[in-house]
Amino acid sequence: MIVIMYASFIEALLALSGNRRALPSGGYLFHQGDPVRRVFIVESGSVQLVRHQRDGMPIVVQRATQNSILAEASVYAEAYHCDAIADAPSHVFDLSQAAFVTHLRQNPDASHAWAAHLARAVQSARHRGEILARRTVTERLDGWLDWHDNELPDKGQWKGVAEQIGVSPEALYRELAKRRNNLL
Repeated sequence: MIVIMYASFIEALLALSGNRRALPSGGYLFHQGDPVRRVFIVESGSVQLVRHQRDGMPIVVQRATQNSILAEASVYAEAYHCDAIADAPSHVFDLSQAAFVTHLRQNPDASHAWAAHLARAVQSARHRGEILARRTVTERLDGWLDWHDNELPDKGQWKGVAEQIGVSPEALYRELAKRRNNLL
């Protein structure tokens, strides 16, 4: 029921007055520090929220795909805390932050769907935090695999997994090679 409620919530938002835009792979939607004025829904493709660590290593805080709201916590912030970068050609719908908040105030079902969505986002963030607190690549990959039903994405998307678990792509590739060699 919650999935259906969320789908209808997204459909209702897409019916509001807003803008559509295309982003090329690598294109920025917003930068860390930009003022928050819009709410974004990824209609197709994939857009990541990226925060860089002190050593310059990127960590993907969120990867929003089709019919996902991007940077939902920013609705209540003054400025963005991450960069939003398309990691594939993407189409994004945006509406004003004020229109979004008005929609929630006028529609109790939308407010309920929004609260359920935010609760799932908190659960996801806590899981990611647990993974990032692990010390080794092996432990982080094990946590990621547990979270994703022990299935890796296609080989071309492994770099994204490395970013999500906060390790270099090379470290992830070495770990995967080790596991493959242990299975032989």
